[in-house]
Amino acid sequence: MLVCGLKMRCAIGLICLFLVLSGAACRDQVPADVPLVRVNDRVISVARFDQAFRRSLSADEHPDSEQLRQLRRAFLAQLIDRELILAEADRLDIRVTPAEVAELEQAESRDYNDAELNAWLKRQGLDRESWRRQLAEDLRIDKVIDRQVRARIQIDDQAVADWYRAHQEEFHRPEQVRARQIVVASRERGEEVLARLRRGEDFAEVARAFSLSPDAEQGGDLGWFARGRMPREFDQTVFSLARGQMSGLVQSPYGWHVFLLEDRRPARNLKLAEARAEIEARLRAEAEQAAFARWLERLRRKAHIQVDFARLDASAP
Repeated sequence: MLVCGLKMRCAIGLICLFLVLSGAACRDQVPADVPLVRVNDRVISVARFDQAFRRSLSADEHPDSEQLRQLRRAFLAQLIDRELILAEADRLDIRVTPAEVAELEQAESRDYNDAELNAWLKRQGLDRESWRRQLAEDLRIDKVIDRQVRARIQIDDQAVADWYRAHQEEFHRPEQVRARQIVVASRERGEEVLARLRRGEDFAEVARAFSLSPDAEQGGDLGWFARGRMPREFDQTVFSLARGQMSGLVQSPYGWHVFLLEDRRPARNLKLAEARAEIEARLRAEAEQAAFARWLERLRRKAHIQVDFARLDASAP
């Protein structure tokens, strides 16, 4: 996990960023293990940077030389921010346990078998042990952000109420319906299904037995939806039904349908109590983003950062 979306800002008094302009050379004159960046007492070598940068590019990216130069500098800024946060984790003695790393490893690899995971790691230039070290760093970064940023955010009731009053239009909910459907390929099969339903067979069971739609496993349940969320034929039919009423056969580009209206919600505005969780989450996310930016700027301001841009550009492919 890189600290993404952060921009390195170079300003007097904010960050001490030295441009090392001497020693410009062609690529094969840059030893891979020489320092590229010093962040306080932490060092990023040319080799480490190049490996991480290559992993950050997708296979279909083919930037020209100027785009590559800009991408490398932007990526370096992210890498510096990561080192600053890890240094803060060191200062605060924030640690992770092997059990925490194992839990994250299991979560990250849940959708892969061993062969697929090993192939992915190989493409990233990693082995299992280096990947675990990276996961441990990710956990430490998350913990220090939790402690120094997220835990300090408080959203009070007045802020929630003020935001609710200022954004009433966002809490308007249009009329919604909940319906079921059965979809078949022909009118003849549709008539057969309709006859079963009119004899009193359970709609959900008939849907499971005959419907061609993926929602057949859920008894044809379409869930709640407002006008405009479904195809025109659905809206025209379902919104005209009364609660508990079944439609006749309806043709659409997908086949022949029978609909059952299960419930209806009239248009309304959410009350503050109903909207509170959504508003709090939004305000918290905004506050955390702003607080994180301020906190990271303070880390940059206190740091001594030295970058050898000549080596950065000379080591580019």
